[in-house]
Amino acid sequence: MTENGMGINHRYTARVGNRELVIETGRLAEQAGGAVTVTEGDTMIFATATMSKKPREGIDFFPLSVDYEEKLYAAGRIPGSFFRREGKPSDQAILVGRVIDRPLRPLFPKDLRNEVQVILTAFSHDQEHQVDMLGIIAASTAVMISDIPWEGPVGAVRIGLIDGELVVNPTISEMENSILDLRVAGTEDAINMVECGATEVDEETMLRALTLAHESIQEVIAVQKRMRDEIGKAKAAYTSFKLDEALAAEVAAKVRDRVRQIVVEKTDRDGRNEAIDALRDELTAEYEARNKTIADPDQQIAVKAVGEALETVLKEEVRRRIVEDGVRPDGRDYLTIRPLAAEVRVIPRVHGSGLFKRGQTQVMTITTLGTPGDAQELDGLSPEDAKRYLHHYNFPPYSTGETWPLRGPKRREIGHGALAETALRSMIPPEDEFPYTIRLVSEVLSSNGSTSMGSVCASTLSLMDAGVPLIRPVAGIAMGLIKEGDKVAVLTDIQGLEDHLGDMDFKVAGTERGITALQMDIKIKGVTEQVMRQALAQARDARLQILKVMLNVLPAPRPELSEYAPRITTVKINPEKIGALIGPGGKNVRAIQERSGAKIDIQEDGTVFVSSINAAAAQQAVDEIRGLTEDAEVGRIYTGRVTRIEPYGAFVEFLPGKEGMVHISQLADYRVESVESEVALGDEIMVMVTDVDDGGKVRLSRQAVLEGWTAEEARSRDSRRGGGGNRGGDRGGDRGGYRGGGDRGGNRGGGDRGGDRGGYRGGGDRGGYRGGGDRGGDRH
Repeated sequence: MTENGMGINHRYTARVGNRELVIETGRLAEQAGGAVTVTEGDTMIFATATMSKKPREGIDFFPLSVDYEEKLYAAGRIPGSFFRREGKPSDQAILVGRVIDRPLRPLFPKDLRNEVQVILTAFSHDQEHQVDMLGIIAASTAVMISDIPWEGPVGAVRIGLIDGELVVNPTISEMENSILDLRVAGTEDAINMVECGATEVDEETMLRALTLAHESIQEVIAVQKRMRDEIGKAKAAYTSFKLDEALAAEVAAKVRDRVRQIVVEKTDRDGRNEAIDALRDELTAEYEARNKTIADPDQQIAVKAVGEALETVLKEEVRRRIVEDGVRPDGRDYLTIRPLAAEVRVIPRVHGSGLFKRGQTQVMTITTLGTPGDAQELDGLSPEDAKRYLHHYNFPPYSTGETWPLRGPKRREIGHGALAETALRSMIPPEDEFPYTIRLVSEVLSSNGSTSMGSVCASTLSLMDAGVPLIRPVAGIAMGLIKEGDKVAVLTDIQGLEDHLGDMDFKVAGTERGITALQMDIKIKGVTEQVMRQALAQARDARLQILKVMLNVLPAPRPELSEYAPRITTVKINPEKIGALIGPGGKNVRAIQERSGAKIDIQEDGTVFVSSINAAAAQQAVDEIRGLTEDAEVGRIYTGRVTRIEPYGAFVEFLPGKEGMVHISQLADYRVESVESEVALGDEIMVMVTDVDDGGKVRLSRQAVLEGWTAEEARSRDSRRGGGGNRGGDRGGDRGGYRGGGDRGGNRGGGDRGGDRGGYRGGGDRGGYRGGGDRGGDRH
């Protein structure tokens, strides 16, 4: 504890795994209900928790808001927006806010109607220690030491699986080698939130990781309790919004038998809802008539409370029938999945489409393949600066038969899309094998439970329909829990009513080999390891059933991409040539794109992606890129075009913009009397690069291709390197070998007219490689 002009600063430490967390309070935001900073390494997050003095009028829910603010100053960066300040929260910031909200919410009093606001800000981010689990600890501690009624605290931790070992709170760089990203929050007694992405981790390993996580948060929970006892504020009194017990008992006595009958007889949702609505209308009319006989408004019965009492009875009867009779609202047992159906190629022209239905939940996902340049640029605190795989989820009002204004994606939609994205991410082929940007859009067409897992199934079908070479198909299922005293029912494939009235929503996605994503939210204080073990086992059985139905429709990814999808050709260039390809202000690359119609994306390592639906356009762009960036490779064979003919040889463009010379002696595997007799302008011929001099001038040989020589063999037989030799005899005559000597050359190829200018240069005024004498030299 230290004191200065800023107030008394209380400092506590706790270990999570082998890392020390520092929790401080007292120096900042003295008017907030509670305020703390939590620091790990050089990552610091600040959290405040404040409650309104009075309840919010006219609501029947607890008004909690949890907001995480991502400030780029924390990483020493200026926002990239036009205004250079943070705007609306990024998707990543919303997801962090959601993951902090979920373990806090179940621990507030159910009858509290005062507004509670938790605000978190990343003050510093060292690009190594992540903020999300620190945020849960900071928010929990801020609420814990505040005057807000709450049944916490909670702790939180990330577990990785690196080289077969479970690691507590791995850093960002360590997570690059992890096949598990498990985030867990919980109380002293039980886990109450799970969020996980994985690469086919088996159920037993996942349970070990969950157990390790719960053990690892115990010290930080104990520290929060100590802070509450030592420096915490007294909890504020609040107005309870519980139902009037007498009214609740009266309504229950009137309707319980009829509600029980409806629950037993009406196993379809619409029929059950109609019957309950009719009963509600009847009750409302009865109590409204009674109110007319009561003169004092304060003595009149709140009709809204009557409806709430009816909902309470419905909840009790549904839960009782499940745990006591083993029968769910639609007549299923605990393990049965609702009817399944799947289709692909539902929509024309899109790159891929998949339609999945489970009971009354129906989701259609559309796949769009783009170029690397279509990747999403990220402007947040995470070191990740781009995403090439995107999943967007839409939940329109017609999916539940309702109406509301369309105002863009809500936090729930962003969260569901992120979960489906996580479920499939580890099965997306790596960029070096499939260099496409992939965007999935899941449209929920009908909803009655677990549309996020329906999105996973529809997305797998859509990706395979598009020809994306998925490593393995992924399916998902939602598990539920009803707990009444010691009786526990774990439900496979929960529908909307079971989600609404139940105690747990546990979503599990994976392949036939293992889990790829988990998400657990609960309404009770926590669940035991035994419940999670049972839920994971049932989820695996259900996942395999669903995969079977999906693969009956499309057993593997299509071997070819959609005809409407771009084709991407990958070209590797020397990174030092990137500047030459781009050109001043992008002049060169823009010109290639305009001439060819293809799109070009250049990576820092020299990888160039050329994309176009038109194969000829892509090839034109590839040829031009190679012409600008490739160096002639000695010994490599090229197909080139004759661009110029001279008496001593032919000039061939073997790469776009790059020429070399084929000497007359290397034009064929026999003696050539004149260049024109062998080739003409515009002819395409195959040539081998046999030499490149210090000035970059290229020597080509057609004979080497015809004879099957190596570059060394071609050079040894080139007339510029010697006169008679092996190719003399009857083909050379008195001129000495193939083209080299006789009276004019001897071994040097020169003779009386060669001298210093013969031999290597090919003899006399018109000779050889350089073009010879007055007519050669600089003209090459």
